[in-house]
Order: sequence, then C-alpha cells, then structure tokens
Amino acid sequence: MRQHDLLEFIGSDHPQVLDVDLFAGAPPRVPYSVAGNRRTVEQTRDPFRAAVWLAAEIQPKAILLDYVPALVKDEAFRAERDFIREELGNCGYEVEWTVLDAQRFGIPQRRLHGLIVGMAPEHLARFSWPAGSDQGTLTVGEVLRESMASRGWSGAEEWSRRANEIAPTIVGGAKGRGGADLGPSRTKDIWASLCVNGASVADQPPGPEHVVDPDDRKTFPKLTVEQAADLQGFPADCSFSGRKTSCFRQVGHAVPPALAEAVGTSIAAPRATA
Repeated sequence: MRQHDLLEFIGSDHPQVLDVDLFAGAPPRVPYSVAGNRRTVEQTRDPFRAAVWLAAEIQPKAILLDYVPALVKDEAFRAERDFIREELGNCGYEVEWTVLDAQRFGIPQRRLHGLIVGMAPEHLARFSWPAGSDQGTLTVGEVLRESMASRGWSGAEEWSRRANEIAPTIVGGAKGRGGADLGPSRTKDIWASLCVNGASVADQPPGPEHVVDPDDRKTFPKLTVEQAADLQGFPADCSFSGRKTSCFRQVGHAVPPALAEAVGTSIAAPRATA
C-alpha cells in the first residue's frame, strides 16, 4: 500500500497504475456536504475534480466514485455533473449515477450514498445497479449488545432492548466542527431515542458502575470508534490510524464495505444482454 496526496499524484509517474481494471475512490465529501456548509472550493484544489482528472489519465476499464447524494440529484450540482460527463466522455466513457441506501445492504443506518460508475458504452450497457434488500437489517442494540456488555455493564441487555431501531447516518464531521460527535442537534435527538449520548465519542464501553437515568440523555452510553465501525459494517480486524477524532472521521466518511462490495460485484459481473 502506498499513500500519496491525491492533489499531487500524477499517474504517469506511477506506470503500474495505468490501465488498471478498476479506479475506485471516495474523495472527501466535506466541502459539498451539509457538515461543511457546502462551501465553495477552488477548482484546482478540489479533491473530487482531482479524482475525475486522475481517472481520465489512468484510463481504467471501470470507474467507481462515491460522493454526497446531492451531487447526483440536486440542481445545484448540475455543473459538477456536466464536468464529469465532459471529462470522462472525452476519454470514451459513459457515466451513470444513482443514490443507494446502505441499510438495503445490511448496514444498520439510514445512510445514503451518491455513486458514479463510468465504463465504455458497450460495458455500461450491460451494467445494473445492485438492488439490495429491505429484509434482515439488525438494530443498533442487536449489533452492539455484546460490545456494550464487554466491560461488565449490567445494563447492556436493557439498553439493547431500547436501542431497537437502525441508526441515523454516522458522520465524520468537518475539521472546523471540533472533536468527534454524532452530528447536529437533530441527529443527536435521534441517537438519544436509541439511548445513545451523541455529544462525543467514548474511549471505551461503559463499565460495571455505569448508571443510566432514562430522563437524562447525558447518562446514556456513548459510542466508541470501534462501535461506530461495527455500525458501518467493518470487520473486527479492520484498523484505523491516528488519534480518536481522526479515527472516527475515517469511519464516518467511509463507504460501508457491504455497499462497496455490492456495487463492485455488479461492475465485475454485469448482467447479460437480453
């Protein structure tokens, strides 16, 4: 694995990446997200545009990019969509985009992702987006019951029964918002309905001495980075780098692995023509 700054990476300097099968990525969403106040970004320093330019240079067989759902459906982002069509169209690609909800792929969150796929026309004609399923998604309590009890908290079972819905979207937040938390006030209210204190992120699950007052959300347990990763569907052996806030942002900004796998499988095995 190699780490490079996307804004400075030049494909021709790394010939091993040219003409790969799949170029996939999720450029930082914050500049165009609600958390980032959809602030204006200098085009030459825009990581999303940099990803599109790099894909055009590398010329992969298929392109998969994840971004905010608004990018693929809102009128405010028409210029960005026109940019994608023009840049990739000039290189022989056709593009499709859609919004998929991760909860249809077994992720216990209401989590929408804007996804963009580009391929040569003859391959894109055989591609179909995965449908997922509305059956079998676990609740927050079911996913985290064992973790909440891991340090001897006797209230874990009752907490699990109360956390009997899927979660709102886990967000990584913008750097300007300070430390890690579970989102704006409205989202924190939803977390509170699941008996989770969304004001910050915990270092570890609650211990034996933890007491919950049902009328005081400040006493509700907080999520750890590892628990947030569980709700994103990351495998237990997955690791994140840096301090707690940095790790939480990595989790919150990620594409849930199950959703990425479903779309990747559809790209690799497009449906047969009729």
